[in-house]
Amino acid sequence: MNLKRMFSAAAIAVSLVASATSARAEALDDIMKAGVIKIAVPQDFPPFGSVGPDMSLKGYDIDTAALIAAKLGVKLELVPVTSANRVPYLQTKKADLVISSLGKNPDREKVIDFSVAYAPFFNGVFGPKDLPVAKADDLAGKIVGVTRGAIEDLKLSEIAPATATIKRYEDNNGTITAFLSGQVQLVATGNVVAAAILERNPPKRPEIKFLIANSPCYIGLNKGEPKLLEKINAIITAAKKDGALDAVATKWLGDKIPTDL
Repeated sequence: MNLKRMFSAAAIAVSLVASATSARAEALDDIMKAGVIKIAVPQDFPPFGSVGPDMSLKGYDIDTAALIAAKLGVKLELVPVTSANRVPYLQTKKADLVISSLGKNPDREKVIDFSVAYAPFFNGVFGPKDLPVAKADDLAGKIVGVTRGAIEDLKLSEIAPATATIKRYEDNNGTITAFLSGQVQLVATGNVVAAAILERNPPKRPEIKFLIANSPCYIGLNKGEPKLLEKINAIITAAKKDGALDAVATKWLGDKIPTDL
């Protein structure tokens, strides 16, 4: 009798675990049934997300969130977050997805899942189209501006040839001004800062010459949601192919997404 009870209890336990797993995997069904998707987005990190003059949220991540909602055929509910609370908002179900310039790392992968990459986020050397630079050795004899102490400053110090002149500035605004005023020929910076330069419409528009470090952005979602993950991956993959993400990237970053994103 006790043995029967033991087997019965074990069977119930397995059934409960299976039911719980199934329930967790139905997030997409819940979204479609509700007709609303809640997406956490940044509000203080332009051009990925910021508050416009009319107090509405705007940016790369907001446009990506709108794209996903439109492809799902549901209403979009934006949930403003900070870097510190974006993952907790996801885990506590305050958001179905996080689209907030989220990078992937081993610690985060332990607690949430990630889609395919949807946005470029990288540090590199930027300069005008007519300046022939394709690798670190090509910086020989060139003047390069960089923000003091930034990761690109440290990396540039390691790879730049001895004949390159590196001018260091105290903040990104100083680096931007140096390029716009012609004090430097190139800048080593992040693609977000390069986008800020492009907004000024300089005579010589900076384009990426070569990468220093690459850390693309991914959409975050809770673990155990394979249907939602598959759907989001399909939407992003299609948007890469049909040019929809190129339009978003060009609008906010000044260039199309990299071909290897």
